[in-house]
Amino acid sequence: MEKEKINAEPAKDAEDSPAPGSASSASSAFQKIDGATVRADFNAINTVLHYTRAAHFVGLWKSELAMITRHLPDRNARLLEAGCGAGRVAVGLWHQGYRHLTGFDFASELVEQARNLAQEQGITGLTFLQADATRLAECHLLSDMSFDGVLFLFNGLMQIPGRENRRAALRGLHRLCKPGGVFLFTTHDRDDPKDTKEWAKEAALWARGEQNPRLVEFGDRYFTDDNGNTFMHLPDRPEVLADLAATGWTYVESATRNELASETPKVRNFSDNCTFWVARR
Repeated sequence: MEKEKINAEPAKDAEDSPAPGSASSASSAFQKIDGATVRADFNAINTVLHYTRAAHFVGLWKSELAMITRHLPDRNARLLEAGCGAGRVAVGLWHQGYRHLTGFDFASELVEQARNLAQEQGITGLTFLQADATRLAECHLLSDMSFDGVLFLFNGLMQIPGRENRRAALRGLHRLCKPGGVFLFTTHDRDDPKDTKEWAKEAALWARGEQNPRLVEFGDRYFTDDNGNTFMHLPDRPEVLADLAATGWTYVESATRNELASETPKVRNFSDNCTFWVARR
């Protein structure tokens, strides 16, 4: 669900302006970012337009297709996409021959755009639902289903504020995945050597208690650009591996986007390099 290139030139700090639905800029400046904040950001018009343009004009990445076909080669596999946004990945996979796809997102406006895109292209067999990845047991349409593979692409898992909330999502997706099933997700992370100095400065701010007061934990970022507000948690490798182990997943492999494929200029302009992670239930 990522909206912007995370390593782009610094954008306006989101704390300088009220989050959608906030009573005032003063109150929003000190309110901790939570799921409601992120949902409002994703339902904002600029964000909806950004995702809709991506679904129509950017499409499925070469790296995404490479990892999906490597670990889920059966086009008859039942796949679940968490954080489906406006349908970019699900529609792209349908055109690659995958026919049993269910996507969900907690932003109602994006779910509507995904449904519209499938209808415009005459696609049948795609299901798009509104659901919260951290509260999947409440989605009765999903509770009785099981899947051969689960996707959480475009860094969507890391746009859930709070480590325990991300672990709740990982547990919920684990329950929906068949034994031996595949979980594929992506992250930006703070292990990139070129960002070492930046994260050292950020760590010093946290040590002094001078970090952005809206952030939940070290590794969080929240900023504003022309596409709206973006929350993103950037983990390190030990954090990702620990979270997988704690929620029942077995790590299989990881690779960066740049290692997997040479992406088109549209994709490179749309998002920075990221890490793909694969785990099994």
